[in-house]
Amino acid sequence: MLQRPKPSDSEEDLLREQEQFLTRGALSAANVVRRPDKRRGEAGEGGGGEHNGEDEGRQKDVVTIEDLPDQLPSLTPAPPKKSRFKASRVTFEDEDAGERLDRHDTHISAVLSRIVVSSMIPYNQVPLPSTGGRKSIFAHQIAAQRLKEGKKPLHRAPESARTPEPREQNLPPETSPRLVSGQGLGGPDSPGETMRIHKENQTRLQTMSRSEIIEEQKKLLSHLDPRLVEFVRSRKDQSVPSSPSPSKLPEGKSSKGNFPLKNVSRESGSSSAAVLFHKPQEVEMEGEEEEEISPPPAMMVKPQKDWVHMDKLEPEKLEWMRDLPAPRRKGTTKAMEGRFDFAGSLIPPTEDLPTHLGLHHHGDEPERAGYSLQELFLLSRSQIIQQRSLALSTLANIISKARAGEYHSILKGSVMSTLLDAGLLFLLRFALDDSVEGVMSAAVHALKALVVSAEDEECLDCTFSWFRGLAAFPLLPSAQEEQDEEDEGLEESLKETAKEKEERRSDHDVARQDVVKGLLKMKLLPRLRYILEVLRPSPRVVQGVLDILIRFARHSSLSATQVLDCPRLMETVMSEFLPTSWTATSSPHPQSVYGLPQASAMKLLRVLATSGRHACARLLNSLGVRERLCRLLSAELSELLLETTQALRITTEAYRLWAVAAAYGQASDLYLVLYPALVKALQSVQRALNPSDPLLPLQLQRVLALLSFLTQVTHTAGCHQELQAGMNCFKPVETLQELEQLTSEVLLPLFSHRVVQDLIRNLGSSSVLCNVQSSHQSPETTPSLPGLACPGWRDRPGLVVPSSPFPLLTSMGLLLQTITGIHKGLSCKVGQPVIGYLRSCSRATPKLSHTRAWLLRHEHHLLYLLLRLSHRLIPIDVEVAKHASLYHQVALVLLSWLLPGSEFLAHELFCLLVCLPSSEGHSGGPEAIELGQLKLCEETQHRTSPSLQTVGALLREACVQLPSIRGCFLSQLAHLESSVLVSRDALLGHNPWINSHLLPELTGPTLPSDWPYLPLVSLYERTGLSDGGALTVEELPHGALQVVTHCLQWLLLLEVWREEALKVIPPVAKLARLSCVFLCSSDLFLERPVQKLTWGLFRLMTRSELDALDLNVPPPGLASFLDLYSALLAQYEAVSFGDWLFGCWLLLPLQRRYNVTMRLAVFGEHLGMLRSLGVTMEQLSIPIERFTSPPEDSLPLLRLYFRSLLTGTLKLCRCPILYVVALSHVNSFIFSQDAAAQVLHPAFTGISIHCLHHT
Repeated sequence: MLQRPKPSDSEEDLLREQEQFLTRGALSAANVVRRPDKRRGEAGEGGGGEHNGEDEGRQKDVVTIEDLPDQLPSLTPAPPKKSRFKASRVTFEDEDAGERLDRHDTHISAVLSRIVVSSMIPYNQVPLPSTGGRKSIFAHQIAAQRLKEGKKPLHRAPESARTPEPREQNLPPETSPRLVSGQGLGGPDSPGETMRIHKENQTRLQTMSRSEIIEEQKKLLSHLDPRLVEFVRSRKDQSVPSSPSPSKLPEGKSSKGNFPLKNVSRESGSSSAAVLFHKPQEVEMEGEEEEEISPPPAMMVKPQKDWVHMDKLEPEKLEWMRDLPAPRRKGTTKAMEGRFDFAGSLIPPTEDLPTHLGLHHHGDEPERAGYSLQELFLLSRSQIIQQRSLALSTLANIISKARAGEYHSILKGSVMSTLLDAGLLFLLRFALDDSVEGVMSAAVHALKALVVSAEDEECLDCTFSWFRGLAAFPLLPSAQEEQDEEDEGLEESLKETAKEKEERRSDHDVARQDVVKGLLKMKLLPRLRYILEVLRPSPRVVQGVLDILIRFARHSSLSATQVLDCPRLMETVMSEFLPTSWTATSSPHPQSVYGLPQASAMKLLRVLATSGRHACARLLNSLGVRERLCRLLSAELSELLLETTQALRITTEAYRLWAVAAAYGQASDLYLVLYPALVKALQSVQRALNPSDPLLPLQLQRVLALLSFLTQVTHTAGCHQELQAGMNCFKPVETLQELEQLTSEVLLPLFSHRVVQDLIRNLGSSSVLCNVQSSHQSPETTPSLPGLACPGWRDRPGLVVPSSPFPLLTSMGLLLQTITGIHKGLSCKVGQPVIGYLRSCSRATPKLSHTRAWLLRHEHHLLYLLLRLSHRLIPIDVEVAKHASLYHQVALVLLSWLLPGSEFLAHELFCLLVCLPSSEGHSGGPEAIELGQLKLCEETQHRTSPSLQTVGALLREACVQLPSIRGCFLSQLAHLESSVLVSRDALLGHNPWINSHLLPELTGPTLPSDWPYLPLVSLYERTGLSDGGALTVEELPHGALQVVTHCLQWLLLLEVWREEALKVIPPVAKLARLSCVFLCSSDLFLERPVQKLTWGLFRLMTRSELDALDLNVPPPGLASFLDLYSALLAQYEAVSFGDWLFGCWLLLPLQRRYNVTMRLAVFGEHLGMLRSLGVTMEQLSIPIERFTSPPEDSLPLLRLYFRSLLTGTLKLCRCPILYVVALSHVNSFIFSQDAAAQVLHPAFTGISIHCLHHT
């Protein structure tokens, strides 16, 4: 009995069973029926008569189902391809076992060498080479045919370039017709009839002359359809006679059926090679000949005669057997697509690597080793597990190197931005759902490389023990969302809330602006919980998942709450990675970390607790964190049954978590429970640590964490009412004596020690404020995924390196502030190195970003402490008083640098340092400023207006009003009161009143850079005019005049004594802010105090900043200066009453070097103001040459000048300055020799006489 073939049967077994079946003559279980091909015109039922007759007797009942397709639908989204070459398969019967093993090898080199990839995503690093993707055979035929028509083939000239005369071509007559095939002729002698027609055509052509042939050809081309002519030429191209075998061809020639690979120059580039490789090649097999047909030179396989269905070869499918072309020559300037190895390193285009590394494949550039981002994206969605895993691992390595900035100098564009724009988040999210653990692990590794920076976490851990180091900014993108157009014009009650807008947005839109928020919207947290709880992956994957959760918790308090609220996520972390009991492991690197305490899990709890006191209370009371703290901190390190490194790390994180809880006033009861263990840990610190011990950094971190906890416990204890009530037994004398002893025996020797003095000298080199332009390579960041940019922080000087002076000096400054606040006579003198550092800070212009803000806040703390100490030393130390102006300058610039969370420091600077009388007037008083610096003594004799006052008297009056000025600015900052109170509790250690250690969102500095103008801007926003003259002075808020006066006095003081502090404000911004004096009300600028101070500021502006004033740049907060100037013109026409101060303000932007649009607005739209603008040259104090030189070249403005002079609108007695300006420009234009003067209207000639008469 015959058996069915088995999958394990070899080819010989199948052939033997086939012979047995044919020998027995048994009936087959299935019949093979040839289906007619309707495309070829084959008959349907009528064409198979004989076959039907033979099988008539053995038909079986067949059940047919209507609408059932003959072929199964394709499982891929793409439609099934139809090709007439589908049946032509090359099979190798004599293939040996070694070749079969190589074909099924799953090694890296073997798997990736069989990849055929194409362009999938746009890659913006370098311009993409125009090589094109893989095409079907039919598409290659079309492309090759078009190439023949447009380019010169290697074996003959193009068809369009040939001469139609056969005599000129010297071609032999055709032996067979090319165009006439005889298919439509009926009868048995159709081939003979075809040849007869062909011979008749040849004879007719031979008897015709050249001119007759050309004439007939033109007639045919004019009557025939161009597509038909194209078809005829294509048929002629396809019927090229066969050439001799390649071995008989001379060098430099080739036939259509051969690959001329040896004749292709290496210098021809990849484009010509692509043309050769992609040309469709078909080698016809002659079945009757006994000898073998020679294969093309590129083929490594010789076709055999007895191969089944081998009548046509497809060399394109055998191209992978060819040798790789050589890489590009060195010295090329053409940009190439970046290719990476498996470690993520960029491979140079000219590097020739061996093929056994597995970096070569059959993509667009097979000669180049490595994989592009497009190919890696395609591999990550492959059906082969190894390819998916390897692609994701390679992407992870590329992302890690990109975030470190290694590609910044060698690739164009941003790798991170390109990957995110191409959909990397969705790719990784899909890969996390893969059922194969290896692919899922690689996806976790890639996601960790994308969102987590190990260097950033190390830096944040190093600064945890610093002053306010446990607080951190949320890592939110700084880009503000654009307001939806749908909400414009709607009432507040009808507008969508932020939550509703967030839910309505797609995942792509959310991820494009915020990567972490986009991942949370993609339901990543439940998937991570499933991986930890169900899949139970390897330790590396567990570490990656915990690091990702830590980064999510740092994003914002909302993200931390989502992590806490995810079902069974935190329960899994607590039970599996922070158990209360465990057994010791025999290996330092166990195969599974489940059931063992993990430092990353404890760090996750600490970051979650930082987000808010309620989150911390949930961890302590609901998740059993108290028991874990007791279990880990009550025992010695050797008793924890953990490896020493792991024990040090997890106890360090436990102390830090306890410190965060104590900073809220929570978990204080554990202090009594663990008091013996804490004392023992403190006693162990006194032992000398071995500098050569590799565990020394971990031991120091553990000690610092313990001290941080004790600091927070002390702050919490100091806030308890019981302790405050016990202060009745306080002995002030004994306390002061103890402080004096501490200062004399400890602090002063420490402060004068050589090491501390060296640290003070290194403040400038380690400062973030003073070193804005850093020489190190900046890491790559994206707006949607902010980071701290810490890669490589150990190899460069900075604020966080172990040799940084900031942590020690900040701690000493904090201690000195506390001591001097109790005993004012114990102030330590500030040394000369600190003076140099402060002088550098006064000239600094720091830039604000996430990469610098977390460091800037620590340096701001040190500067504040130094300023507070100097404030106490100035009255009692003459040497320190010499630098009082420097301290005041630093206080002013620091005020505009302070970040969110430091509002209390700004309040203290205002109260103590900023608005206090200084020693600036000690040499001559404010009158010396008037006589020496401003040289107003020369102008007193030219005073024609009572509004012009000496600046010296104004300065003296402003110094007297400094306390009132301080109160004015503090009242303007009343909206920050709640923030000041929150910041005060955090900075002073009022732990029970702290709600969160997560600082406010980083949207900018606490105060704007132009804060001295804040009262003016606030008043304008409250009472600004929409229509000129609508308000009067009585309608101003109560005390508005006093507020404006104090603001102008403060500005005058800064302009005279602290000009450096205002250099951060552009002159155009100063002019725009001061313009609010004229726009706030109809007659506020007419008040005498305002007039005096505004005149003084105008004089200072026109003397020192006239050249730097650029009105072509839009002022901050305004679209353009022209809009503001238009409002000023309208206000002047309405309520100015010809005020000279207002007139000078309007004349300032009419200088020749500024935009002509403002002059056109005066002479075209506001002619009425020319009748009252009676400012004289002495009052303006601006040289007239700035208005008249160079000559005006705007013809519309010159016409307006002519018209105003002709009509008498502009007169010398009413508007002397603009009259002189207009007259000067008109005269220059009339008497100029330029060709443009010829376009003048004829009437201008008569006006010129009038102009000369007035001249």
